[in-house]
Amino acid sequence: MEFVPFEQAVEIWDTLRKPVNAKERQSRIEGKDIGELYPYYGATGQVGYIDGYISDGEYVLLGEDGAPFLQPTATKAYLIHGKAWVNNHAHVLRSKYNNAFLCYYLNSFDYQGFVSGTTRLKLTQAAMKQIPIPAPPLSEQKRIVSRIEELFSQLDASVAELKTAKERLKVYRQAVLKEAFAKFHAFTSLKQASERIFDGPFGSNLKTADYVEQGVRVVRLENVKNAWFDNAKRSFVTREKYQTISSHTVYPDDLIMSTFISEDIKICQLPVDVGFAVNKADCIGIRLKSGINPRFVMFYLASREAYNALIHQVHGATRPRVNTKQIKAMQIPVAKLREQDTTVIEIEEKMSICDSIEKTVDTALQQAEALRQSILKKAFEGRLV
Repeated sequence: MEFVPFEQAVEIWDTLRKPVNAKERQSRIEGKDIGELYPYYGATGQVGYIDGYISDGEYVLLGEDGAPFLQPTATKAYLIHGKAWVNNHAHVLRSKYNNAFLCYYLNSFDYQGFVSGTTRLKLTQAAMKQIPIPAPPLSEQKRIVSRIEELFSQLDASVAELKTAKERLKVYRQAVLKEAFAKFHAFTSLKQASERIFDGPFGSNLKTADYVEQGVRVVRLENVKNAWFDNAKRSFVTREKYQTISSHTVYPDDLIMSTFISEDIKICQLPVDVGFAVNKADCIGIRLKSGINPRFVMFYLASREAYNALIHQVHGATRPRVNTKQIKAMQIPVAKLREQDTTVIEIEEKMSICDSIEKTVDTALQQAEALRQSILKKAFEGRLV
């Protein structure tokens, strides 16, 4: 496939962009109907609305800064149509031949060596102009676009089925919990069942600036999920800092619950391999009394029944949450320890099947994204038939 210099195949319309901060945009759209507004675009897509437009037509937007340039399967370029406003985080481009062809190519391109910066990568206009552009005949560009879209359509259908399967697993998990706890009819408050229920250190007692690369683990909201601990994001403080906030220590027998409530209750048990940690603000530590299986309580509080009992107490519009007092008042089933242990075993046996299926689905979704990139790669190597 023949390649030509960037500006031989692409028109650069970066003059058709202007940044407007969120506060000003809000003041400009306040009280106006959606029909009076226009999409406001940034590096990776639409980021809001505004009451005017700068461009009108079909353009390809390519991130200038803030785009995931070095992530092979991530979107760096996208098409827009009609009246729009673009900020200064995206280049505004128009192909001299076929916009869709250009957009697909820019999403397949390896930007290594073309972008600069460390934490926030930037593709300057000068660097962008160095990108070679494939320029087969227009008829061939249209054929390639048609074939890409045909294959992507098939892939999208498969991805939709996989995502539906994941949603069904969520429903099944809740059905498992509902069935497991249906036999219990006596309840007590979480406060009565606990030795201690405590929040993490607030404000200046623990700041982002206190985090270091290794030391004592800090449990943050990102780690607390619905009946599981997400170990992907890790934060630490020094031993010296820990001594000042050690009263907020959580251990593997402790539960940790988020005060923020949206689609479900996020509660988990601290993994044994963590040893001990500090729970951050809004991560409520729950230390249960002896004779109570922490996972029995965790699974119940992760259930839809517990969520439905708590949701009417949620307050706050932008960040819906509950307070420690409301968490202490939550009701949990009363059962002998043997019954608790048996219930946990039954739940975990069924959940392990769900976990296995979900892992298979997640792998398939990752493979689908890799296949999408493979399709683009073959298309611009002239190997897509």
